[in-house]
Amino acid sequence: MSLYEHIFLARQDVTAQQVEALVEQYKGVIEAHGGKVTKIEPWGIRALAYRIRKNRKAHFTLLNLDAPADAVAEVERLQRLNEDVLRSLTIRVEELEEGPSVILQKRDRDDRRDREGGGFERGGGRFDRGDRNDRGPRRENTRDEASADDSEEN
Repeated sequence: MSLYEHIFLARQDVTAQQVEALVEQYKGVIEAHGGKVTKIEPWGIRALAYRIRKNRKAHFTLLNLDAPADAVAEVERLQRLNEDVLRSLTIRVEELEEGPSVILQKRDRDDRRDREGGGFERGGGRFDRGDRNDRGPRRENTRDEASADDSEEN
């Protein structure tokens, strides 16, 4: 059997319980065809880069699959028929990642930064400029003075 990473986007106005029901439905299809779902990661509601069917946000869900190709094809077919699924993407990989995906690692890092007070709105995350040297006196030469200086020289 082959290894796949499968991500699908469900409409924003669908509840989290309905998204979980979709995941269970697709998991049942995979297992019925002799495969298995090794990891399920709900990424939550995230903003889309552009509108898809008048939606600006969607529920993102990642599934790591160890399944035959016909099982994955059946899941993709069911998702095309479902009006709640906006997009899906399946990629065949050499090996599946262990632990949380990069998206969840970023969310954990952002949450930890917010808890520790390191956000920009609280003054964290800024670089210390140190002691800045005085820039010296400003030149007071305006355009009128420059033209007056030119006329005096002539």
